[in-house]
Amino acid sequence: MTSKTGVPLLFEISSPGRRGYRLPELDVPEVPVDELIPTEYLRQQEAELPEVSELEVVRHFTQLSRLNHGVDVDFYPLGSCTMKYNPRVNEDMASLPGFTAIHPYQPEETVQGALELMYNLGTYLAELSGLHSATLQPAAGAHGELTGLWIIKAYHEANGEGHRNEIIVPDSAHGTNPASAMMANYKVVEVPSDERGGVDVAALRKLVGPKTAGLMLTNPNTLGLFDENICAIAEIVHEAGGLLYYDGANANALMGIVKPGHTGFDVVHYNLHKTFSTPHGGGGPGSGPIVVSEQLAPFLPWPVVAKEDGRYVLKRPEKSIGRVKSFYGHFSVLVRAYAYIRSHGAEGLRQVSEAAVVNANYLMHHLKSLYHLPYDRHCKHEFVLSGKLQKEQHGVRTLDIAKRLLDYGVHAPTIYFPLNVDEALMIEPTETETKETLDAFIAAMRRIAEEAENDPESLKSAPHYTPVRRLDEARAARQPILRWKKE
Repeated sequence: MTSKTGVPLLFEISSPGRRGYRLPELDVPEVPVDELIPTEYLRQQEAELPEVSELEVVRHFTQLSRLNHGVDVDFYPLGSCTMKYNPRVNEDMASLPGFTAIHPYQPEETVQGALELMYNLGTYLAELSGLHSATLQPAAGAHGELTGLWIIKAYHEANGEGHRNEIIVPDSAHGTNPASAMMANYKVVEVPSDERGGVDVAALRKLVGPKTAGLMLTNPNTLGLFDENICAIAEIVHEAGGLLYYDGANANALMGIVKPGHTGFDVVHYNLHKTFSTPHGGGGPGSGPIVVSEQLAPFLPWPVVAKEDGRYVLKRPEKSIGRVKSFYGHFSVLVRAYAYIRSHGAEGLRQVSEAAVVNANYLMHHLKSLYHLPYDRHCKHEFVLSGKLQKEQHGVRTLDIAKRLLDYGVHAPTIYFPLNVDEALMIEPTETETKETLDAFIAAMRRIAEEAENDPESLKSAPHYTPVRRLDEARAARQPILRWKKE
């Protein structure tokens, strides 16, 4: 197999006898290998590994790293993912020896600083959400969803209402919402959107009932729209005996502006790797703490950090659902979030959200004349365009538009999501991008719209200038090549 990136594979530059390491002299008695490993597990011949020097290895992986796109390289408007720049000072804080050289098995009295950080961070998240108590254990947003749903289930069962087995999910929801509900053994009931892009309140009234355990809602939703009827929605669900779960994936839009708990939510999760400054992508790292109302606090996973007589201790809530993560969560991510919150302060966090909203509306205003805008109203931190006009008039799909953007050095937005928008393009600029960057993106999108009209084939075969050109995506999904094979 030959690399299609222009970077030679290590196997291709391998030469017999080259080494990139040197082992120290053996300073323990030598033992025959067959005394340590059963003969049937021993190799009969040497493994076919590349033989390369240290310099070749370093150059190989450095060249590969240059092929990656990231927020440190250029614009990354991946909708609903909040791919903002993460200040390096937070990385420095997470690297302090006092945080990196401790162990979760240490006695509590020897890690009071770490416990204080966790206690304060939980307090800050509770304040931002307008709720009572937090757990920092969940490893990611979807893990927070599952934890919150387990708490909702435990709460209903404790009240003798274990028959409540339905979770209502909007048709614009993140895919993790119905998946988490199914994993928690709930039946998923979909509620449609209204003509304004929010929850159809009339339809919701018909769906709630004695089996309703709760409603999972992102606000602003995946369309980037704040649901104007949120208080009425909360009242409908609560009157039916259900609880409201807040998917915090879009919390970057309302820090210091709206507290979800004040609009009726009972459980809130935050993605620290989105809103609170941990670099993410490629499956991690992540952290998805949840905050709950006072009535749900006794059900939180244990241990939680409490403050007693001036010291920090680990406690088990009275009706805890148990552990959901080994130890206390992804601690280095918690440190980054803590540093981010402390460096901004309350007013700074509000400015973060205000700038994110301004940037999104600026882009939307300039692009809505070029692409179809399904919901023409003020957005929050992100917005959804549609490529259906380009598809109907020129045979150019949203996928083609996204691929062509790569030629302009921009990471593609989220496409074909949410599912209730045909040919969706979900764009989130975040607060960290300058007006110059936004203007360059607008110019690229304008050129692509012109190309769709005048030279549609150039889009259908894009990208043209990336290390890897357009792939056969169906074949790549069905026949992935995940490792090197000798030809």
